Amino acid sequence: MPNRTQAISSPSPEVSNLATPVNSSDIIKAFIGNLPVYRGGLSAQRRGLEIGMAHGYLLIGPFTLLGPLRGADQAHLAGLLGTVGLVVILTICLSIYASTNPAPPLASVTVPKPPADLNDQKGWNEFTSGFLIGGVGGAAFGYLLLANVPVLSSFSILSH
Repeated sequence: MPNRTQAISSPSPEVSNLATPVNSSDIIKAFIGNLPVYRGGLSAQRRGLEIGMAHGYLLIGPFTLLGPLRGADQAHLAGLLGTVGLVVILTICLSIYASTNPAPPLASVTVPKPPADLNDQKGWNEFTSGFLIGGVGGAAFGYLLLANVPVLSSFSILSH
């Protein structure tokens, strides 16, 4: 019978890559493999654009509905400004990370082939610029939807 250290071994405890029923299942691998950061065939800027759009679009709701101006007429505008502010802060954080010349991503059980375009500072800078454009664009699209809810609800077949 092997002892405990032989059964589970890793080159380093910080970089363990153990296959569990969760991270090695086909459903989880397919889900994570289809996320923009791991999907094949995308450039770094396109990855950043998709991730930024999702963040900008989803963050405007909490800023609008839970912000300090939630009852005011300008709640949607305050939500847009708060979202754009957070996207700019996140972009600055990504720029700082890119300036550290990060190490290439490691292969794992769930993601056996990490994207090659995020291996260097140039790729991370492209990702960051795409994130900023996508984040602001997603927030603006969410703002347009929220500001025009009465107009959009008049087109609904369920409004009878």
